[in-house]
Amino acid sequence: MKFIQIITTCPDKKRCKNIIKKILNEKLASCCQIIGPIESHYWWENRIEKSKEWIIFIKCKKENYKKIEKKIKQEHPYKIPEIISFEISNLSNEYSNYLSQTEMEKK
Repeated sequence: MKFIQIITTCPDKKRCKNIIKKILNEKLASCCQIIGPIESHYWWENRIEKSKEWIIFIKCKKENYKKIEKKIKQEHPYKIPEIISFEISNLSNEYSNYLSQTEMEKK
């Protein structure tokens, strides 16, 4: 079974919590974490911008990526939200079992 970590950013903690609630209620992920605030610097519409944001780390089965991406886009205020994922290549057996449990409970 393959697992990924999805990362997205939001302009405030409340929106992060709304996204997480929808993802966890549908058991699409086992664990979500909020970190912030952070300061982001980026190009947008031909200017360098700076803003305060919050990061969400989402741990889930790789096969749930598209469903989670859709949930994020439905709830997200940005025109182009950051939604990226990384395959988790190394993790303990215990944590792997933990990540697997959410999917098993869903069935």
